[in-house]
Amino acid sequence: MPFLELKGVEKQFGEVKTIKGVDLAIERGQFTVFVGPSGCGKSTLLRLIAGLETLTAGSIWLDGREITRLPSAQRDLAMVFQSYALYPHMTVAENMSFSLRLAKADPAVIRKKVDRAAEILNLGPYLQRLPREMSGGQRQRVAIGRAIVREPKVFLFDEPLSNLDAALRGQTRVEIAKLHRELGATTIYVTHDQVEAMTLADQVVVLRDGAIEQVGSPLSLYDRPANRFVAQFIGTPQMNVVDRAELPPASVAVAGAAFVGIRPEDLRLTAPGQGQIVAQVELVEALGAETLVYLHTLRGAQVVLRQNARTTLVAGDSVGVDVELGHLHWFDEGGKLIAAAH
Repeated sequence: MPFLELKGVEKQFGEVKTIKGVDLAIERGQFTVFVGPSGCGKSTLLRLIAGLETLTAGSIWLDGREITRLPSAQRDLAMVFQSYALYPHMTVAENMSFSLRLAKADPAVIRKKVDRAAEILNLGPYLQRLPREMSGGQRQRVAIGRAIVREPKVFLFDEPLSNLDAALRGQTRVEIAKLHRELGATTIYVTHDQVEAMTLADQVVVLRDGAIEQVGSPLSLYDRPANRFVAQFIGTPQMNVVDRAELPPASVAVAGAAFVGIRPEDLRLTAPGQGQIVAQVELVEALGAETLVYLHTLRGAQVVLRQNARTTLVAGDSVGVDVELGHLHWFDEGGKLIAAAH
């Protein structure tokens, strides 16, 4: 039996159905990431699990017990929000211990749990500081520490890194991954950033318009997406999807395919007139360790190529493009995956 299970979960606001019959199983200790574009329903689904919204239909089960109608405080879950939601007049230690003090827990137990959480999150020197005396990354760690001291069955994260700058996002992402490994906790994490999904998750749930498009490990979704939406959502830069006519008929033939998907790393620059595709350079992004070359083909398709080597190409140059035929994805007219070459 799954540790956390959603059965036919639906949520409707007025005439608008935002969650459309979600079935999902999450195992004990698993790090599951809900990912998808803005408005896909990922935060609403998390709030339904947390008990901050009521279900229109379906049920939620945790550790063999139905929690569908239980109030949030009785679900044994802890949530970390996008906003830190710290009490400004309380110290770090007081913020972290607030729920335990409210429950009249033993002061010695409270102190032990706060010290343990502070040690895990490197917050020991800051326990007597107020939130305004700390950086955004430190305040987010306090919010995470507040969840840790409760020792919940499931941690819920709602886009916790969105308010941080790029450097802090990367650093805090690593800290969350380490925290998960150390605690062995069951975690559900909501983000619109597929890089976070790929680097943190054991299981990724891709959502669109209130429904699940695909569930799987990060690399299984990258290598074998169920459809064009998942293929182009997972991966940065996104997969190139072009009309099958862009490739010579002799390259490969898949019955019923209307489009072919090619990852940027599966394209190679060649001399003009060589390779399977003739193209012209639109833009070169030299990123140091890698180079992205944006191209348009003779047929007008826009594609991006990734390579580790640097290049002297400039906008307007003509090039040939060699395609790694062993890594192609073929989609039908509706965007469903028909075949993947690898």
